[in-house]
Amino acid sequence: MAPPSATRRPDDTEPAHLRDPADQPFTIDRYAVSDDLLPLARRFWIPVWDVPAGAQSTQRVLQYPVSLIVISETYARFYGVVSGLSATTLEGQGWGLGLMLQPAAGALLTGRRAREATDRDIDVADVPGLSGIRPELVRELMRPSPRDEQARAAARAHVEDALRPHLPVDEEGQLVNAIVEDVEGSPELLRVDELCARFDIAERTLQRLLHKRLGIGPKWLIRRRRLQEAADRLRDTGAELAGIAAELGYADQAHFTRDFRKATGITPGEFAARFR
Repeated sequence: MAPPSATRRPDDTEPAHLRDPADQPFTIDRYAVSDDLLPLARRFWIPVWDVPAGAQSTQRVLQYPVSLIVISETYARFYGVVSGLSATTLEGQGWGLGLMLQPAAGALLTGRRAREATDRDIDVADVPGLSGIRPELVRELMRPSPRDEQARAAARAHVEDALRPHLPVDEEGQLVNAIVEDVEGSPELLRVDELCARFDIAERTLQRLLHKRLGIGPKWLIRRRRLQEAADRLRDTGAELAGIAAELGYADQAHFTRDFRKATGITPGEFAARFR
């Protein structure tokens, strides 16, 4: 088993996070989970922020099709898949310990159809599969120095230990993980029927499976990946909107602009201007 911090990634920008490069009140460090937990979880992230008095920093994210666990000084929550734009406002000083789960994990931990948790957050204490997590222990570890690597490692290890009783992941969950991984790693995939053909599964069966285990449908999966990829490409100061629209399979630039603005609240041009 690889040590939890073996593949730590420093504060980088990923497609899901619509971060304004001019907004610098915080850092985010990302850590791999232990190898045995990969069927259940993708990675940890630990933000630490220091926002000037009287100011706010709002972080907007086009979330991945997964559930999250977040523990901070003031709350410990399980988040279902967020179908729209996720926004978190930071104030003062603080920290968080987040765990991005795998697609299969949401329904497995809640014991419910994932649809019941979509666009909702639930206190960790009310999630049956998270009864082993002790938020106060995480706070005791992190509170003295949220940037201390030993404290971070101990907090991550505690959360991982609480998840291990749910291994191994069931076959249906493994299938859902594989479907989402294929969508996220296949920019050429633009239609649901193509996804069905890849897994030799009927469209209605695929829809029922994803609504049960993720709380969303296959069209949303493909659209969300395209929008995340668009955000990533728009960070390239030399990118052209028409070219991005064509490469992502949009009929024209107008359709791309409409889709991006509906999802993020700003146009592709406005987002790209942040990086010039």
